[in-house]
Amino acid sequence: MPLEATTTQPAMEISNVSADHWLDVLRRGLGQTDLLHVCRDMNPAVAVILIAAGIIFLLWGFYAFKALVTLNAAAMGAWLGTMVGKEAGGALPAACIGAFIGAAVAWPLMKYAVAVMGGIIGSVIGMCIWRSAGLDPNFAAAGGGMGMIFFGMLSFILFRTSVMLFTSAQGAAMLIFGVLGLVFKINGVDTHVIDHKLASSPLLMPIVVGFAAIAGMLYQNSQGGAQAAAAPAK
Repeated sequence: MPLEATTTQPAMEISNVSADHWLDVLRRGLGQTDLLHVCRDMNPAVAVILIAAGIIFLLWGFYAFKALVTLNAAAMGAWLGTMVGKEAGGALPAACIGAFIGAAVAWPLMKYAVAVMGGIIGSVIGMCIWRSAGLDPNFAAAGGGMGMIFFGMLSFILFRTSVMLFTSAQGAAMLIFGVLGLVFKINGVDTHVIDHKLASSPLLMPIVVGFAAIAGMLYQNSQGGAQAAAAPAK
């Protein structure tokens, strides 16, 4: 995720912009500058929630994946409902309805919900790799599409491994961005130093997130192996 000189939207205003802007985000992806602005202006309470949720996804993603995937579907439904409800002047009711529909659809169709979750995470990873490689950001959707297809298909082939991978990746991103959100709120922290460090090392953030995701996946797998080994003894 290379650091660009400019950003299309300042910080948390991204949640309040039009659907046209979100279509542009889906086409170009979010650059490292956009993500840093979001972290810098993040509410401390939101940062704490991200850290707590990230730890849960990282350590217990597979064992609670049904609840977590349903929660993801509810969040996605709420976001879509908000975008639609803005046009009608009723964002909150539309968000509640969207969250209910998302959760109600995801729970009985869990295998497909995991595939959708994997596709979304894969598209984000694909866009990040595309932009980190210095390719034209106007075509970042191509990298996202390849990631979506690969990880979506992977969920049908290696379901257990895919669930661990997806929950670990999401948990790692939530944890790192939550920590950054709190760091930016600490008095005396020079945010320009952080910006400069990430600008000179554009692969640093993806490496940190990837390392955390791998660590979480290995932990989940080891816990599953330990439970499988203890099962015959019961």
